[in-house]
Amino acid sequence: MSFEILQLVDVLAREKNVDKEVVLAALEHALAMATKKRYPGDTDVRVAVDRQTGTLETFRRWHVVPDEAGLQAPDREVLHFEAKEQFPDIEVDEYVEEPIESIEFGRRFAQDTKQIVLQRIRDAEREQILSDFLERGDSLVTGSIKRMEKGDAILEAGKIEARLPRDQMIPKENLRVGDRVRAYILRVDRNARGQQIILSRTSPEFIVKLFELEVPEIEQGLLEVRSAARDPGARAKIAVYTNDKRLDPIGTCVGIRGSRVQAVTGELGGERVDIVLWSDDPAQFVIGALAPANVSSIVVDEEQHMMDVIVDEENLAIAIGRSGQNVRLASELTNWKINIMTAEESADKSAAEAANIRQLFIEKLNVDQEVADILIGEGFSALEEIAYVPLDEMLEIDAFDEETVNELRTRARDALVAEAIASEEGLTGMEELLVNMEGMDRGIAGKLGLAGVKTLKDFAGLAYDEFGAVLALPTERARQLIENGFEDVTDEEIAKIDARYDDQAKTLQSRAWELAENLE
Repeated sequence: MSFEILQLVDVLAREKNVDKEVVLAALEHALAMATKKRYPGDTDVRVAVDRQTGTLETFRRWHVVPDEAGLQAPDREVLHFEAKEQFPDIEVDEYVEEPIESIEFGRRFAQDTKQIVLQRIRDAEREQILSDFLERGDSLVTGSIKRMEKGDAILEAGKIEARLPRDQMIPKENLRVGDRVRAYILRVDRNARGQQIILSRTSPEFIVKLFELEVPEIEQGLLEVRSAARDPGARAKIAVYTNDKRLDPIGTCVGIRGSRVQAVTGELGGERVDIVLWSDDPAQFVIGALAPANVSSIVVDEEQHMMDVIVDEENLAIAIGRSGQNVRLASELTNWKINIMTAEESADKSAAEAANIRQLFIEKLNVDQEVADILIGEGFSALEEIAYVPLDEMLEIDAFDEETVNELRTRARDALVAEAIASEEGLTGMEELLVNMEGMDRGIAGKLGLAGVKTLKDFAGLAYDEFGAVLALPTERARQLIENGFEDVTDEEIAKIDARYDDQAKTLQSRAWELAENLE
């Protein structure tokens, strides 16, 4: 029997041109699978083949699990305290093994087992080929389309097969069997039964890699593509940067008579590419990203990571682009939320925001409109700023004496303390999942609780204007509006809600829906 085992291993290793260790590991697996059939239930069997003599040792084994976990698979698990009775030094996650009779290894068994061994060898070969390919560090694959499967293209590149899904092809792209195609490696799925390399021709990374091929200065480290955004098949934007003052980043990427950018465009099916100069000044970067539109001015909101970009009427359509394409790509390129508006719209928005801040100061500080307007004029927009700004700065306000300044600071701090206490009261009885949800802070959670929103499901079911009301309006009024379906909401309240409505509501409620669905 020992001779037959070593003979089979030697023959298969030569046939498949693989290491004997690979064949031995596959054979041990096949022997273990055959031995398991002798026992009822889901047993665990290990077979060891002596590398020198070919003799077999077979063991039935049990996985040692923590006592508190209990037995999930009694046929192949043992509790830690039971295992310690036999082996005092054994630890959790180790194995208890018991020698059992090895299976008879004859010619018939060798023939029956050969297919299992061959499959394991093929899997090992496939893994080795994939590992060798990935070790090269290539991000792009160039190959011929071998076949089409349900709209997906299967590319053959050397010994590797890769899948280009239909949704990763450039729109209106008509690929056929035999076509030479270049694509970006989107991900590698080692658990997939078919092709493990998934490709993309629509990802922003694809256009970056194409420019690296066409522009030697990028490979040399003289030029860098900092970001990219695409509307595949239609338009793309890339942001380039260089530390070399002698180099023109945009001209270098364009090439002589546009040769370099045209090569990229040709690979992308005619996709128009805008090349933008990257800047560490976010406002300047956004201005460049919105080209060819001319920007009049920009208002930056660091807290919400948002910019209001003001353009004249002539540039409004250009800045927005067809179906919002230009502003959408600029936003993706710069990673800033961009609002395009005219000077009149900007003035209206500023007036609405000032009205909300004025009302806040009047209500919370118990001051008249004149004092509130003075604070707004000096740049104050929140109670925290009044409560904790250095005293010397507030004393510089000509309209206020020291007594007034101290009184305003005291009232602001009292209002903040009252809000904090009320917020904590709102958290009473609230689901922990809602309180601890990513992006949710205790202040907002407290306001939700005071408005009667205590569960994850309640919050996920709020309309965006209802969430805006919780943030923008007094607690009691927000609760009333939610309870009566916003039937008697006033124009002034709508303005307040709109001013506070932003992507935070969408983001938080989207997460809430996902969590709520998972719980169900």
